[in-house]
Order: sequence, then structure tokens, then C-alpha cells
Amino acid sequence: MGIGIWELLIVLVIVLLLFGTRRLRDVGADLGAAIKSFKNALGEGETESPAKPKELAQIEAQGGTERQVEEKPERPQREPLEP
Repeated sequence: MGIGIWELLIVLVIVLLLFGTRRLRDVGADLGAAIKSFKNALGEGETESPAKPKELAQIEAQGGTERQVEEKPERPQREPLEP
């Protein structure tokens, strides 16, 4: 037993009476603009592609993708303190 069509229609009529059609239209337009800007923001991240395959091949040929790690000198060991 869920919400049927009649319950939805009653809720819609009550909302229309409370807010009016003009205010609902404004809310719908604002909601649509917000969704559109959100989708555009998501799309901007997708258009920025990583380096092209040719550039990657050149970097790998130069040895630029390997991590350069410097070896740290060992710390000198201390003598234990005598009691």
C-alpha cells in the first residue's frame, strides 16, 4: 500500500493553492538552472584531458616518469648511556 495517484493529485492541488503557479514556476526555473550549472561544472573536469599519448611517449623516452628518490644517509648510532 503506497501513495496512489489520488494522493499525489491532492498534494499537488494543496501546493498550488499555497504557493500559486507563478512562484512554483520560478522555483522550477531556479532548480533547472542549478541542475544545468552543476552538469556544466561536471563537464569541465572531463574536458581537461591528461597529457596526450605522444607527449607521454616523449616523457618516458627521456626517463621523466621514473621517481627520483635520494638515499638518505644513515643516522649515526648513539652509544647507550651507562647507569
